[in-house]
Amino acid sequence: QADQNADERQRHEHLFHGTDYPVTGWRAVVVVLAALLGVAVTFSLGRWQLSRAAEKQALHAAIAARQALPALDGLTLARPLQPGQAQVLLHRRITLRGQWLAERSIYLDNRPMGRHTGFYVLTPLRLAGSDAVVLVQRGWAPRHRSERETLPPVQTPGGEVRISGRIAEHPPRVYQLGREGQGAIRQNLDLDAFRAETGLPLAGLMVWQTGAASEGLRRDWPEADSGVDKHYGYAFQWFGLCALIGVLFLWFQVVRPFYRSRQA
Repeated sequence: QADQNADERQRHEHLFHGTDYPVTGWRAVVVVLAALLGVAVTFSLGRWQLSRAAEKQALHAAIAARQALPALDGLTLARPLQPGQAQVLLHRRITLRGQWLAERSIYLDNRPMGRHTGFYVLTPLRLAGSDAVVLVQRGWAPRHRSERETLPPVQTPGGEVRISGRIAEHPPRVYQLGREGQGAIRQNLDLDAFRAETGLPLAGLMVWQTGAASEGLRRDWPEADSGVDKHYGYAFQWFGLCALIGVLFLWFQVVRPFYRSRQA
């Protein structure tokens, strides 16, 4: 009876307090396979995050190299784009000459700059010496504090103007509920939809105007961010989890049982 009670106490201690000895038999195989799988998966995810960081760094370097190239002539965008040409032109500096189509200006709402909320002002520019039209994101203007539908006092020069900027694929987008409206104030703007709406021969790419503040507009556009810090952080987490799995396995299956057996 005493031996049976001792066995029962030992079984309860095993269930509720663990064991000082490694799991054996088929359970040991399961533990080893689970540990190996966990190490392999977390290590692979860490490597994948590092490869994503390398890709982002290479892309950021390519963007910086494009921005350092000489400025393009505006008529570059007047010609039809060849396959793959758009990606080569993105972020390039460009100089445009033409006339603003002020009546087609669009004000993209909920666009912050600094600590203030306002509009990104976009106006089509008809290129000089061509019928082509380029959509230009001219700058940022503050929104009226109480009257949300009031347009900011932006000046649009008449006659021929000359501006500098960098080529972009489309206006920056924000989350919106429902379908896009047709008024001057909008949440987002799609180039293809705007081309169909206005009938203008819009170029396939647009331009973000750069330079000092003017005409009631600021142009403190954010610089392109490589975003590698986020991927390095994720990689550190996955490698840390991988190391933790390995340390726990070694401690409970190798180190702790070894010291217990030496003390027995």
